Amino acid sequence: MQLSRIFDSSAWCLGDWLVCGQENYADRYVRAIDAAGLDYQTLRNYAWVTRRFQLERRRELLSFQHHAEVAALDAKEQDHWLDRAEKERWSRNELRRRLRGIKANKKTGAESAAVIPRLAVARERVERWRAAAQQADDHLENWMVLILDRAAEDILSTKSTG
Repeated sequence: MQLSRIFDSSAWCLGDWLVCGQENYADRYVRAIDAAGLDYQTLRNYAWVTRRFQLERRRELLSFQHHAEVAALDAKEQDHWLDRAEKERWSRNELRRRLRGIKANKKTGAESAAVIPRLAVARERVERWRAAAQQADDHLENWMVLILDRAAEDILSTKSTG
């Protein structure tokens, strides 16, 4: 845990130093490569993530890598995903998995999606599900797919181990 915090701190420090030194040190990447022993692209990535997150927007409870996962998003979406990751204590891998799921849904859209069966369900149940999805900070459809996937995984894993 301590090593992880040191790594995160180092990534932020190097990124901040590279960004701050932009105007005064034309050779800052050469210096950083010599001092840190990291390659140029890694340092560029640190600087890029650092530029995307001012100090006050960085989440102390989340790793630099959590921030890197959402750095390409606009600030509002970054905050949304980092808030969820912090609240639900997601690992960087879980955050990445959730983001990929959302991207895949947007990318594939309706053309590759399987037909969802229509169900006759009492309005009260739908409203209850909608409230649960809203509390999970998700859209009803995404929440339903997540819950169905979890249920299927639970049943299938129980069946295979039982």
